[in-house]
Amino acid sequence: MNFSTVALIGRYRDTGLNTPLEKLVNLLIKANRQVLIESETAYNTGLCNYPIASLKQIGDYASLAIVIGGDGTVLSTARYLAPYGVPLLGINHGRLGFITDIPICDMTNAINWIIEGNYQIEERILLKSTVWRDNEKIHSALSLNDVVLNRSSRGGMIEIEIEYNNTFMYTQRADGLIIATPTGSTAYALASNGPILHPTLNAILLVPVAPQTLSNRPIIIPENGILKMKLTEIGRDTGANVHFDTQTLSNLQLGDQITVERSKYKTRFVHPDGYSFFSTLRKKLHWNIMPKSSDCKF
Repeated sequence: MNFSTVALIGRYRDTGLNTPLEKLVNLLIKANRQVLIESETAYNTGLCNYPIASLKQIGDYASLAIVIGGDGTVLSTARYLAPYGVPLLGINHGRLGFITDIPICDMTNAINWIIEGNYQIEERILLKSTVWRDNEKIHSALSLNDVVLNRSSRGGMIEIEIEYNNTFMYTQRADGLIIATPTGSTAYALASNGPILHPTLNAILLVPVAPQTLSNRPIIIPENGILKMKLTEIGRDTGANVHFDTQTLSNLQLGDQITVERSKYKTRFVHPDGYSFFSTLRKKLHWNIMPKSSDCKF
C-alpha cells in the first residue's frame, strides 16, 4: 500500500493548525502523493488552494487519512470512515493523546518513514449500540472508545439490569456503567479504575462508575456476544443519559434498553515501524521505566 491519495483532517478550532497542515501538504506533494483537505478543515484554516473533499469523498477516494488534533478528532473521524476501510494516522496536536501517538514535533520524520513503506497497520474493534423504547429502535451509533450509561444530575443513582447473550449477569446501582473497547480502556474506563487492555484484543470491558456495592468490579467479556442493559430504576430528580464516544442521547426513560455488540466494521490505524503500545503507555502515564532501544523512534 503506497498511499497514493492522502486526506488531511484537522481539529480546525486549534490555533496555529494551518502551519503544520501546510507543511504536511508540501511534504506529501513533494513525495508525489495526491492531497485532499477535508472541507471544514480547509475553510477554517484558510488552506483552500488545494483539492477539498467531504468526509464521504475522503472515504470513497483516499487511501490514507491523516488526522491532526486530539483523540476526540480521531474518534469522530474513525466512526465515519470505518465503513470505508480507510486507514488512519493520528498526529497529536492536543494534550494526552493515546490514539494520536505521533507528536507533532516528530511529524515530518514519521510521515517520511511511513510513505517510504516503513509502517504497520493495526485493526481495532468498534461497538455498535442501539437504544430501544417499547420495542422500537430510537437511536443507533458506533463507538471506538466506549458507551457510557450514567445519571444526568448530581443526586441519586440509576439501576441497570445487565444481560450477556440473554444470560443475566447482575443488577447494579451506580452513578453509571462504562462499556469500553480495548482502545477505550485508556479513556474514561481508566479514570474509573478499570484495567488497561492491549488495543488489538477482541474483548469488551465493563467498568462501574461509583457503584453502591463495593464488590462490583470491572469485568472483561468476549466481544462476540450481545450485551443488553435495561434501566430498571431512575431517581425522581436524577435522570439518565447515554454517551457513544462524544455523542450523547439525553433523557432516557425507565425501561429503556441499550444493546451493545461488536460492529462488523473495524478501524485501521497506521503506525511507523517500531511503534510500541507499551512505549506509548510509558510516555503518557509517566511510568518510571527507562526506555529501551526497541522503543518507537517517533
